[in-house]
Amino acid sequence: MKKIMLGNEAAARGLWEAGCMFASSYPGTPSTEITENLAKFDEVCCEWAPNEKVAVEAAFGASLAGVRSFAAMKHVGLNVAADPLFTISYTGVNAGMIIAVADDPAMHSSQNEQDSRHYAIAAKLPMVEPADSGECLGFMKAAYELSEKFDTPVLFRTCTRIAHSQSIVETGERAEKPRVEYKKNAAKYIMMPAYSTKRHPVVEQRTQALRDWAESCPLNRVEMGGTKLGIIASGAAYQYAKEVLGAEASYLKLGLVNPLPEKLIRDFASRVERLIVVEELDPIIETHCRAMGLAVEGKSLFPTCGEFSQNLVAEALGREVPSGTELPLEIPARPPVLCSGCPHRGLFHVLHQNRCTVIGDIGCYTLGAVEPLSSIDSTICMGASVSGLHGFNKALGEAGEKHTVAVIGDSTFMHSGITGLVDIAYNQSNSTVIILDNSITGMTGHQQNPTTGYNIKGDPAGKVDLEALCRAVGINRVRVVDPYNIKECSAALREELAAPEPSVIISRRPCVLLKYVKTNPPLRVNAEKCIGCRACMRIGCPSLSFRDGKAKVDESMCVGCGVCTQLCASKAFEGGAAE
Repeated sequence: MKKIMLGNEAAARGLWEAGCMFASSYPGTPSTEITENLAKFDEVCCEWAPNEKVAVEAAFGASLAGVRSFAAMKHVGLNVAADPLFTISYTGVNAGMIIAVADDPAMHSSQNEQDSRHYAIAAKLPMVEPADSGECLGFMKAAYELSEKFDTPVLFRTCTRIAHSQSIVETGERAEKPRVEYKKNAAKYIMMPAYSTKRHPVVEQRTQALRDWAESCPLNRVEMGGTKLGIIASGAAYQYAKEVLGAEASYLKLGLVNPLPEKLIRDFASRVERLIVVEELDPIIETHCRAMGLAVEGKSLFPTCGEFSQNLVAEALGREVPSGTELPLEIPARPPVLCSGCPHRGLFHVLHQNRCTVIGDIGCYTLGAVEPLSSIDSTICMGASVSGLHGFNKALGEAGEKHTVAVIGDSTFMHSGITGLVDIAYNQSNSTVIILDNSITGMTGHQQNPTTGYNIKGDPAGKVDLEALCRAVGINRVRVVDPYNIKECSAALREELAAPEPSVIISRRPCVLLKYVKTNPPLRVNAEKCIGCRACMRIGCPSLSFRDGKAKVDESMCVGCGVCTQLCASKAFEGGAAE
């Protein structure tokens, strides 16, 4: 059957058809929908892991037990999973194992633009890269065959455009795979020096065997057209080049991007007059070609930063830009903002009013950095807020402790914030950590996490008690506040910053977009009472605007949270919870 599918949806279908039995992932845009779609198949045991390291380790355990397994993450998540990744390259697998990593050129939803192909090279693992939804399905199935043929985990690289674009997919039936018997093998699976030193040569032999296979593997293909120009590309870059150049050029389309072939590239280069590599981010294919002594162009034409497009490729190659409809230049910019009624808004207002230094983290609440809240000073990676606060306060002492806090979401805290809090308790910095508990993993689209009490399928599951956990690691002062209550939050903040010991404030209110959350009627502004002081505008709520010298509420957006009413000295807001 032929269907139109998103790349991530097709990847999930490919996993199911290939007989995958176990999947563990941490949600991260643009990879999240792979596991969400896979969870719809009852034959596959799917779960959200606390972080990517745990996901890869769990998937390896399932492979060791003899079933095809899978883990998914975004590019920065692969940093978290790097520890087990490099070592399971040595051990190999029992049943097939795939690790999907979704890169994010242009940083649509990421803090950096790293190229995951470097991990494949460094860990000496094969990496496949699909160029459309059909290949997302087919390459998943091929990756399991590759994994079992060469006794290796396989990296499956996508990017935002492949993950979130649609194309035609031909679906098939599920191939049930019998479980591979687990046999104790200390020399293969116990990576202590006596055994790991003997496994490294195995990895090198496997890499050479993969290089040989790459020369004729079905994942790489040559498409001959005009011979004046030859294009080497993979993934989305291949699609851009093909759309711009069509039959004018010939193409070496690489589906196996590590290890890269040599003879295949040389043969292709000999058939064209001008050789160009089109690749997003780093010049990995280009560097490989140059090391072979080939005359090749690449980053002299194309940028190292950002996401490619048909227009960019056309301009770089001196071709006519594809026709299309241009948006009017006068369209105003719409920067991302916290949603109307977001429970983080009131807390960030309090931090701003108290002139706190705020060490931030990864999540919706990163938007607390933008005006008018302007309440975050640093954001690095998942969990860095808590550890960073500890170091900041250790360096500055009381000068930092009395006005500096960390903010971190409930899901991010479970991901990698706990160990930072242990560090604070163990090494005794007088630090205040604020856990923004909105009862969901918000930024990636409302996935469950260990604090919500539900699993990936929405079934009841074990629930972490944040208050008890914080006390268990050595924090004596733990309190819960309602972020809609400005006075309560202000009082709690001042008390904990003044306290002579570490503390945790849990700012708890569910994300307003959750289906079970009941909102209040929208507020209205009594124009006669409004004095035009603009105090309500300090919270940056998208439901509020200022017209003709008066505040105005967009009733289609307002959820009646009441935060703005607490800032209005003239009591101009009416309705909401009071109705």
